[in-house]
Amino acid sequence: MSKRGIEGTVLGTLFMPYFSGLGNLIFVGVLLKQNGPPEEIAINAWTNNITNLCLLLALPALLWGLRLTAESKTKKARQASKLHQLSLSLTLLAMIFFCGIVWLLAQDGTLDRFDGFALVGLFLFWQCFQVFEILKENTRNASSWHTAIAFDLMLISVGSLVTLLAVDGIVRGILESENSWIGPSQLGLLTGWLMVLPNAVLAFYYAAKKRADIVYSSQIGDGHICIPLAIGVFAIFKDIPVSSLFLQGLILLAIAAATHFVCTTLFKGLPKWIAVALLAAYGYSLYWQIAV
Repeated sequence: MSKRGIEGTVLGTLFMPYFSGLGNLIFVGVLLKQNGPPEEIAINAWTNNITNLCLLLALPALLWGLRLTAESKTKKARQASKLHQLSLSLTLLAMIFFCGIVWLLAQDGTLDRFDGFALVGLFLFWQCFQVFEILKENTRNASSWHTAIAFDLMLISVGSLVTLLAVDGIVRGILESENSWIGPSQLGLLTGWLMVLPNAVLAFYYAAKKRADIVYSSQIGDGHICIPLAIGVFAIFKDIPVSSLFLQGLILLAIAAATHFVCTTLFKGLPKWIAVALLAAYGYSLYWQIAV
């Protein structure tokens, strides 16, 4: 798709989050269908997001480095790099904003149908903004996308069907399990780890190819699919009880997003010493979640 006219930040922000976050959206439908515990949808979304921000951005930064500066010194390359940084900064601010909105709506201990509609509407507005920005940029540059992209989307649709069947079977197996470590009480945590695997492939592949813009935008954009979209869609059909653990987790997510915002703005990338700190925070957050 990138060879057919879709610029890197657009690919990472508008397309890849749906591809890699598809499992989370399917998880919503499967959990509703199988009448699973609603509180696990919040744990699934939180696990997915904290893994994206603190693990799947930190590890590539340590292995290959994540630098947003232009490889070429031409004026056009520097300008494109600056635009990528601005787009990424806006996406990070949106994540902080989304976490704050969910935190406020959940103060009464439940995310109900009206909260769900508000979250989905907020996400759709964000996506409309992204689409119009892309159309504006394409008009300014007199560029367009190749029609063969329709074939790519068809392949994604086939993969979606396979994902649906896989997630349905996995969730059913966990709900029917009597094992204390692989049972209904761990559904959100286990599925959150499982569904982050596509994001890991994207992060490591593009980090090795020195495309930090795609690494960043794909991981952060995937977080938008979980929070607020997946949580909002589920809340429309069934109330989600919210624990104090999840509320504290939202604050941690906002802090992690703010850390990345500062790094991309001031350092034009993720310094290795901050990557180590993020890994430590991730390890502590998992211990904190499992222990509690």
